[in-house]
Amino acid sequence: MTQSQLHRLTLPNGLRVVLAPDDTSPVVGVSVHYDVGFRSEPEGRTGFAHLFEHLMFQGSESLEKLAHFRHVQSSGGTFNGSTHPDYTDYFMVLPSAGLERALFLEADRMRAPKLTEENLRNQIDVVKEEIRLNVLNRPYGGFPWILLPPVLYQTFPNAHNGYGDFTDLEQASLADCAAFFDTFYAPANAVLTVAGDFTVDKAAALVDKHFGDVPARPAPVRPSFAEPPPAGQLRGEHPDPHAPLPALAVGYRVPDPIQEIDGYVAYLVLAGVLADGDGSRLKQRLVHREPLVTDVNAGCGLFGPFEARDPDTFTITAMHTPAVSEDRLLAAIDEELETLADEEPSAEELAKVTARWAATLHREHDRLVSRTLALGAFELLYGDPKLVYELPEKISAVSRDAVAAAAKSLRPDSRAVLTVVPAGGTA
Repeated sequence: MTQSQLHRLTLPNGLRVVLAPDDTSPVVGVSVHYDVGFRSEPEGRTGFAHLFEHLMFQGSESLEKLAHFRHVQSSGGTFNGSTHPDYTDYFMVLPSAGLERALFLEADRMRAPKLTEENLRNQIDVVKEEIRLNVLNRPYGGFPWILLPPVLYQTFPNAHNGYGDFTDLEQASLADCAAFFDTFYAPANAVLTVAGDFTVDKAAALVDKHFGDVPARPAPVRPSFAEPPPAGQLRGEHPDPHAPLPALAVGYRVPDPIQEIDGYVAYLVLAGVLADGDGSRLKQRLVHREPLVTDVNAGCGLFGPFEARDPDTFTITAMHTPAVSEDRLLAAIDEELETLADEEPSAEELAKVTARWAATLHREHDRLVSRTLALGAFELLYGDPKLVYELPEKISAVSRDAVAAAAKSLRPDSRAVLTVVPAGGTA
């Protein structure tokens, strides 16, 4: 499908709608993105945005608990949701005959999810167990997305643990849930995306039928989460009882992903030059030639690129043996960045990285669920879903000197360094 087939409309209640028809296979993807993520949750309620995502699957105005699951699965569909720094998404993929069912289900819980004390307590326990499995009881749990922000950032929205502190989660009340829903889950604070096998006129009519009468509420005023970059090198240490080896995460600030997207994209290409594939600078130096690390990676965004507004993070992470000191590793990273800043990457290096990015993006957008989610996220964050199809061209346009300039900006005197220390103990 091409960007020329995209259709956008806004319902009277403020809901933005993106329609992306594609009749190459008889399936449809439906997603709803709400403009609320970890960074918007109230102070003292860490993990609340993710907890609320769970509650949205616990029944709604017309459906009892688990009915949502049954309706999707009995149609031959799949579904899920996820919480990000600046948005929460809900999505499903069904045979195209199930489009109206999908729209009914999403509209029903946008209108009124089933917020009960029993559902809240049950989902608090579910989220706590998820944290135990994914963070507390596994090696390098929360590395670096939970552990690095409090070292790099100073403000609560940017620095706190989006998965949540157990005490904060346990203190969540039904009143908190109602206020959160009323504030952030308004149609005017959401984007509905429909992609796949449908006709535009029919889909638009079904969207209006199911979402048109969801009561309008004003979208909340979104605060700026901006804060100045570090004025020096910041350090933090995290003891990990399950980690077999020390690990290092280095975090830097990058240009505003929304207002300075071309500058931001240069850092994506820099990440590829540094750590994408065996021929990359850091893997050649740190894994093969010296070797100082067992693994090294670089990237934009704690969850990946194009998932957050400003401020966003460039990370370099590595695992290494205890014999290699943190300072030796940092010196090697700094030398590689200085070399890139002084000499620029070769045209061949750049072509390899940009070709790999283009192939990855095309492959991702061939998958209906990925395309549906990307279109919704880009409408929400950028106000322009067409950007999804323009990214390969933007990445290919990044110049050698832009990558060198990006490398030059990653300075030791404006970064965070997090060390994960194996702390022994038993699981």
